[in-house]
Amino acid sequence: MLIDSHVNLHHHAFAEDRGAVIARARAAAVERMITICDTISNFPDIIAIADAHDDIYASVGAHPHYAKDHADLTAARLIDLGRHAKVVGIGESGLDPHYNHSPFDAQLRVFRTHAEAARQLDKTLIIHTRQADEAMAQLLAEEAEKAPLRILMHCYTSGLELAQRALALGAYFSFSGILTFKSANDVRAIASAIPLDRVIVETDCPYLAPVPHRGQRCEPAHVAEVQAAFCRLRGLEPEQGSALLADNFFRLFPTIPRPIG
Repeated sequence: MLIDSHVNLHHHAFAEDRGAVIARARAAAVERMITICDTISNFPDIIAIADAHDDIYASVGAHPHYAKDHADLTAARLIDLGRHAKVVGIGESGLDPHYNHSPFDAQLRVFRTHAEAARQLDKTLIIHTRQADEAMAQLLAEEAEKAPLRILMHCYTSGLELAQRALALGAYFSFSGILTFKSANDVRAIASAIPLDRVIVETDCPYLAPVPHRGQRCEPAHVAEVQAAFCRLRGLEPEQGSALLADNFFRLFPTIPRPIG
């Protein structure tokens, strides 16, 4: 079994052949996908994709790059949208000052709004974090102190200290095609250190195509290479790794049914 925990099927890169992309994923044995919301204005398109396919689920949220465009976003609004049966996660939200697309204060405020919605809905908080390790660690500690959160650190590329502090709060970690990049020894080191019961995999397609697809558009079918790379890294036989990663995924997203058979 393959599962892609983070796809962006609404992205314009899939506009011409989205159906074929989904078909290729199924042919490659990808049995569940979560298509991720980056802006609230995109949510209708995202949930329409999920509603049209039994094996695709969705999130609702605003990427930190777009925090400045969500000044009026409330937890109540996220909760209203997040009650949809196909919505299994809140986000992706987080902190990312790399390109300075949104003021850091706006990112903090919008993240807290997502955390409140995730708590009230008891749905997984999907977190994007880059170059903000100490701020994210403090933010997670503050939010988790209010009430437990189900946390996913998506496409994790940050440091070991943040990982350890997030693990102490019960967080899970997702790794992408970056695991296959020649220069990504730091990411492989983190992926080697995370407990096996706290890991899932993703593509973050259309971005981050794994080797041997580097330079191409990434697709959900490419999660096969990500999963294989993780299994090699951790010394897992393919069937063992597949079962372990699937168990972790369905524990993290408990409202998603397992495939029958």
